[in-house]
Amino acid sequence: MIDGKLSAWQRAGLLDAQTVAAIRAYEAENARPLVLWAAIGLGALAVGLGLVSVVAANWEDIPGRLRLAVHFLALAGLAALLWRLGRDLAGEASWAEEAALFVFGVLGLTFFGHVGQVYQTSAPLWQPLAAWLVLFAPAIALRGSGWLTAGLVALVVTWASWGFADPARPLFGAEARSDAVIGLATALPVLLAPLGAWMDRLGGREGFWSRLEQLGFAYAIACASLVIVASAFGELDGDGLLTFTAQGVQALVGLVAAALVALARRDPPGASSAAVLAGSALAILAAHAVEGSQLGAALLFMALWVGIALAALQGGSRGVFQLAVATVAARLVILSFELASDLLTSGFGLILAGVLILAIAWGAVRLSRRLAPARRGAA
Repeated sequence: MIDGKLSAWQRAGLLDAQTVAAIRAYEAENARPLVLWAAIGLGALAVGLGLVSVVAANWEDIPGRLRLAVHFLALAGLAALLWRLGRDLAGEASWAEEAALFVFGVLGLTFFGHVGQVYQTSAPLWQPLAAWLVLFAPAIALRGSGWLTAGLVALVVTWASWGFADPARPLFGAEARSDAVIGLATALPVLLAPLGAWMDRLGGREGFWSRLEQLGFAYAIACASLVIVASAFGELDGDGLLTFTAQGVQALVGLVAAALVALARRDPPGASSAAVLAGSALAILAAHAVEGSQLGAALLFMALWVGIALAALQGGSRGVFQLAVATVAARLVILSFELASDLLTSGFGLILAGVLILAIAWGAVRLSRRLAPARRGAA
């Protein structure tokens, strides 16, 4: 496929013959035998699935302590391998270290469940997850370099936080969690954003920490968007997560996170990230003012994402800008169906809705292409 592209670019005058020849020579020297690697991957997958099938079929016949010993030895062996070869893997094969760290973390997660299964113990899920964060997350943070490890840590933090926030679970003698505790627990993943920003500033594992910051940022936006959607259906009353007290605590944590990000990253992208975190926090509170109103919730939702688009424009984030524009366009389409539900029962209404959808899509594409920041690294 690249040969066809190079020929087309050469005919269009974008590349000269010497540059095309150099690119082809480089690609030939650095080509990866994808078919061969796919065959190797399929073979390894088949062997792995076969081993899993054999163990699963004889699971009850294998003594529990033996299973735990094998599990622990696999965990310890992988840790030793990472310790011994970590520097070499971090150089030429950082992807291998990233994959090994991910497997190491997953083995640690499953080990806690394995212990519970063998010894028939029970505990709230957030407790083994919190133990994993104490025992495994520091090692992953020291050596992680990308989305796999950052995503694993963020997932466990979110999972543990929401498990702790379960209102049906007693805590320290209390019959149930208070609304403030629920709000604080579910807001904790937002603090990944300032944590990543500060660690990135201190010169740690930049790839890992920047990814962790982005995941905290995404969590804040997702929470605000979901609360606004819930407000349209009048779901913000009652006990638990959607009470004003819980969301007030969430908003407070979001504002603190925004302030910390602004202090850590004193540049346009940092200011944009802080502005979006603060806007998401305020949107959570504003959702109560439009509760029960589909139009009000839709306008608040679009205001939030328009703010995200403007912040991305200011910070030079092309992908976030295009995502925000697409989200606003999709919400406009949904709103058109909500407001014209009676018309949609007729053919004329369907025609109008279709034309409106096409117009919104066309406008979103034009706006995205015209105003989106340039790609990073572009001339």
